[in-house]
Amino acid sequence: MNAPSTSHYPAAPTAQKAESHTLSVLVDNEPGVLARVIGLFSGRGYNIESLTVSETEHAKHRSLITVVTTGTPMVIEQIKNQLDRLIPVHRVVDMTLAGNSIERELAMVKVKGKGDERVEALRLADAFRARVIDATTESFVFEITGKSDKVEQFIALMLPLGLVEVSRTGIAAIARGPEGM
Repeated sequence: MNAPSTSHYPAAPTAQKAESHTLSVLVDNEPGVLARVIGLFSGRGYNIESLTVSETEHAKHRSLITVVTTGTPMVIEQIKNQLDRLIPVHRVVDMTLAGNSIERELAMVKVKGKGDERVEALRLADAFRARVIDATTESFVFEITGKSDKVEQFIALMLPLGLVEVSRTGIAAIARGPEGM
């Protein structure tokens, strides 16, 4: 007796891998809008890794919310669809899928130290194009702007040199080219 062939059985579903996505959400600039957008995430258990918001179209009273979140492609699609249905939302763009965008983050990094650690912190700051925005005889505050992985790498290198505190803005993103959002 021959063993039955398994070729007619459907393939086991492959688990989708979670991915980080940057979403730009153009909204009316009015009280409660940010709370509604954030409520959508928290109410469904979606995590927000980075969040920035600022008025971008003053005459039209519109703001741009930039959210970095992680999920499977299906979850990201659900998030975009749910955001699109919110009344004050004018447009949702997945900057990660658009692929034609620039993302940057700003951080202020406070480092204390004397002697060799101080010299090394200044050398690394120069290599990373970080600016000294405050200095005392015992500490520096550096300003660094760039992609998040660059900021992360700078912070990691400052850790053994006397890292005291970090303040980060979150990611700002914009599409390349002449078209607006």
